Amino acid sequence: MVTREDLESFLIRMDADYQELEEGMYLVRTRAEELPIVLNYSPPLLLLRLKVMDLPDEKGSRELFRTLLELNANDVVHGAYGLEDGELILSDTLELETLDFGEVQASVGTHGPHPRHGRRDVGELIHGHLQQAVDPHQVQHQ
Repeated sequence: MVTREDLESFLIRMDADYQELEEGMYLVRTRAEELPIVLNYSPPLLLLRLKVMDLPDEKGSRELFRTLLELNANDVVHGAYGLEDGELILSDTLELETLDFGEVQASVGTHGPHPRHGRRDVGELIHGHLQQAVDPHQVQHQ
């Protein structure tokens, strides 16, 4: 099973800046990231969470939720988008028993710039869907 020390060595190998906020909870910034990822070492799991954005008002919520479900189904390899306390988050859960460096690197990498829709683009993508919900005459070509 991966220990806290193993996890810290993974972060060092990834050249990530990290700070242990409390025992087992890390605030991590990779070189490619603007926003931090929170890692929570909580045996038998490692939990990853990233705030993507504050949720917009309820106008167009149906389209927002549809977009998030489509992203979960088609684009998110590790984890899923979710809603919590008025925020859109990206989260992942990994088992410490079988965890290795490559899996941590892949999960943190997915929580960073997304292969098809980068985090910065997610807000624009969602905004586009909300605009269509508000103005059905506006057509967005992708």
